[in-house]
Amino acid sequence: MTLAGTEKELSVYESMAARFDVAATKLGLDEGFLKYLRAPNREIIVHIPIGLDSGKLEVFVGYRVQHSIARGPCKGGVRFAPNVTLDEIRGLAAEMTWKCAVVNIPFGGAKGGVICDPSKLSLSELERITRRYTAEILDYIGPERDVPAPDMNTNEQVMAWMMDTYSMHMRHTVNACVTGKPIDLGGSQGRREATGRGVMIVCDEALARFGWNRPDTRVIVQGFGNVGSQAARLMHESGYKLVGVSDVQGGVFNARGLNIPALLDHVEEHRSVVGFPGGEPISNEEILEQPCEILVPAAIESVINSSNASRVRAKVLAEGANSPTTPPADDILFERGVFVIPDILANAGGVTVSYFEWVQDRQGYFWPEADVNERLKHIMVSAFHDVVQYGEKHGVNNRIAAYMLAIDRVMFTLKLRGIYA
Repeated sequence: MTLAGTEKELSVYESMAARFDVAATKLGLDEGFLKYLRAPNREIIVHIPIGLDSGKLEVFVGYRVQHSIARGPCKGGVRFAPNVTLDEIRGLAAEMTWKCAVVNIPFGGAKGGVICDPSKLSLSELERITRRYTAEILDYIGPERDVPAPDMNTNEQVMAWMMDTYSMHMRHTVNACVTGKPIDLGGSQGRREATGRGVMIVCDEALARFGWNRPDTRVIVQGFGNVGSQAARLMHESGYKLVGVSDVQGGVFNARGLNIPALLDHVEEHRSVVGFPGGEPISNEEILEQPCEILVPAAIESVINSSNASRVRAKVLAEGANSPTTPPADDILFERGVFVIPDILANAGGVTVSYFEWVQDRQGYFWPEADVNERLKHIMVSAFHDVVQYGEKHGVNNRIAAYMLAIDRVMFTLKLRGIYA
């Protein structure tokens, strides 16, 4: 199956739109509803004046795109990066709508970002940017409206600042206004590992489908941030054979298997997997093309594209990152029989446990980690089989199946609610 208009590589938004169009056509979506579902509900652009530590005044640009409120409050991360664009945020917000619908949790999709380089900012400068950004979008967020979370270059501390800023304006503590917070501020047990754990859960289901066993299943993880490192650690502990990992500086490969606990110690000391003595150095590009059963791209967008998809030697692709595969690469992988577990399924563990955190904050009662993990497994396993069965029923690959399933669920809700005018 070929996606129309994918002769070239596409942006994040264009990739989402191309896949959406294929899925919507398969579903026979009415043209009016197609326009409705493609367009975001709201796009917010803010300008953030900040006094830097040097005394200089700088103005940063921030975005918050809310794609859908049909199934519940918007949900989605906030990223700080120098290359953030409105187009990227728009595409990721829509993907959050589909991700929440795939795992059947009562959220719509949103995404936010600030154009800045955190590596060049002090902690106090980051705090000022975070608090002013939060204040600028205050009227549009909250437990019943839009619930931000951490994303690229943001973390528990950033969420704590956002929660405090929101709470100061409300004049009382509002834990449920963001997720991904520190445990002591209403965060959930198991949240930090949730996305990586979700990746492992869907890989377990793929193993059962193909009749493989963990010790003989070679895994490569490209990207060693929170998602990649947690997935590698959990999969190693579960008996998988991790043979390659990489981060932004480079990678390490050992066909006999890597000692992941030792590698994590190395990263803790050196801030990179580069130089780990337990394997051979390898580039980020080369590591994607090494033989393995499971490849987990857990870094940035579009790392698997039309130029390298034909050289990917994995049998299963479990997407820990958002949009790591371009639409042209999808076609190549599908033709070659690679079993793709798409991002809106594979990395949905994070938003699922964010939902759990939101629920716990709202009820004021917090669950043990074992309960969080068990409920996460139940949702991820159900979603995996829903997507695979949908794909088999309609004769499409898993990515288009996931989009069709998500669009179908959002559509059903919209038709029940009707159009307010």
